[in-house]
Amino acid sequence: MPKLVTPVGAVCAMFALNGGLFGVWASRIPAFTAEFALTPGTLGLLLLCLAGGAILSFPVAGRLSDRMGAAALTKGLAPLYVTALCLLAVAPNVPLLAAALALYGAFYGAMDVAMNSWGAEVEQARQRHLMSRFHALYSLGAGLGAATGYAAVSLGIAPGLHFLCVGGAATALAWVFARVPWASARAAADEGPRFAIPRGPLLIVGLVALAAAVGEGAMADWSAVFLADVTGTSDALAALGYACFSVAMVVTRLSGPALIATLGPARTAQFSGGFAAAGAALIVWSEGLPVALLGFGLLGAGYATIMPLAFSRAAAGAGRAQGRAIASVATLGYGGMLLGPPLIGALAELVGLRHAFLLLAGLSLLIVLLSGVLQPEREG
Repeated sequence: MPKLVTPVGAVCAMFALNGGLFGVWASRIPAFTAEFALTPGTLGLLLLCLAGGAILSFPVAGRLSDRMGAAALTKGLAPLYVTALCLLAVAPNVPLLAAALALYGAFYGAMDVAMNSWGAEVEQARQRHLMSRFHALYSLGAGLGAATGYAAVSLGIAPGLHFLCVGGAATALAWVFARVPWASARAAADEGPRFAIPRGPLLIVGLVALAAAVGEGAMADWSAVFLADVTGTSDALAALGYACFSVAMVVTRLSGPALIATLGPARTAQFSGGFAAAGAALIVWSEGLPVALLGFGLLGAGYATIMPLAFSRAAAGAGRAQGRAIASVATLGYGGMLLGPPLIGALAELVGLRHAFLLLAGLSLLIVLLSGVLQPEREG
């Protein structure tokens, strides 16, 4: 068996696949916008269908992960996920596209919970901090998926053929790496609450995840707008804001295991929150592009380890109900990604876009204050 075909390699492959298929879809959104003549408002509602499908799938996936085993569920969801991606390309009208997006979002979210549960099991078995690296592979996969969209558009390839070829090939490749035996702990069918609602310390863990996720969501939708409108940057250069944010996040996630092993989860989160707060402050008070880009880079580095640490903390001490614990934190975390863009927009109406970014600084300081909750009890 090739050396890369290991439990760690298998989880990395599934994280990369999950991100890659999402990046493939995201790269072709303009094609769907043009084909269906979507207004910004209609597109926003369609994307809300995707997000709603994901959030509704979290508690279901958490219970299934605990009952079936996280590894088995992750592998089983992969072909369903790519099938749902292909269904988007054959939707004949907007209502059916909305339904297809909800289904696609459900498989995306379910696989996210399952693969994080599997990653937590591998992390605990190896007794190493690996979740940050797994999430780096997700970010890398999303970038590569988006790059195939650029290539497909340049070659004049329609979304359907693009989704089928790239999605099918990526899924087959991920399966090669994922074919490892792995026995997941399973919970009884009636064990634990039915809905993934965080309780006790997990509620605080979820709030930490939400604080970082609000910023991640805001970066995707508002970074280019901020640079163009506030600093007067050209539209072409304005795209560098999110690029700097994403590159810093991937690099920090790749170095995350060594960082966490040295500092510990709580102190890593404390420093991360501090970096993010400093980055938000630089953005708010920047007068030109270089300082603003430095701020975006600090935000990416600061947010990079928070979600992986939150998932690791959710799994620690959860026993055989890891899936439901991770699903509960995911509900708040991904809810924060949905909340971020409209929150920034609403604040921008009241105080201007520049000062609206102070929200990110405040939430980053909240991460610093609550960082102690990310230290697993077994290590504290």
